[in-house]
Amino acid sequence: MTRARGPAGTVRAEPGSHAGCRAGSGSGNLRNEGGSCTGHLAGSEAGSAVVEALLAVMLLLPLVYLVAVMSRVQAGTFAAETAAREAVRAVVTATSADQGAARADAAVRIALRDQDLPDDAATLDIECGGGPCLVPGAEVAATVHVTVPLPLVPGVFGAHVPAAVHVDAAHVGSVDRYVAVRP
Repeated sequence: MTRARGPAGTVRAEPGSHAGCRAGSGSGNLRNEGGSCTGHLAGSEAGSAVVEALLAVMLLLPLVYLVAVMSRVQAGTFAAETAAREAVRAVVTATSADQGAARADAAVRIALRDQDLPDDAATLDIECGGGPCLVPGAEVAATVHVTVPLPLVPGVFGAHVPAAVHVDAAHVGSVDRYVAVRP
């Protein structure tokens, strides 16, 4: 291999030598100052961009799906917690048991719609500890069961793959001690 000094002290490679080769403009091939490829890396990275793109897609799609699933489950959790809390509040502040039940159902529907879940995705159980619900000092418990459908999983696969996640939330509240007994 022979080298010749060019102007301003640059090193020029003689034809056929690998000295003075540098990476070309993003192609990954080594080129000498004359612009011809030395063949040292020619073709060794051919098709690697396609492979890298496929690997990136294969790694990113499950990650994006996991984020989508977790956000839907979190939305179901928010809906269940809010529905249980507001259902208890609706019952303990109602003027009658019938009005309390209707207001609790409305509170559950509002909480579900707030998280973009269907109205029939939840069930509400209201229990009164030790007697009627609306007597002063009585405890009212609400349990909300929410079924959160997983994104992009059709119901047909329900026998083999879980198509939904079940989230439960409970809340207990007490009727104010200084109110009149309500029917």
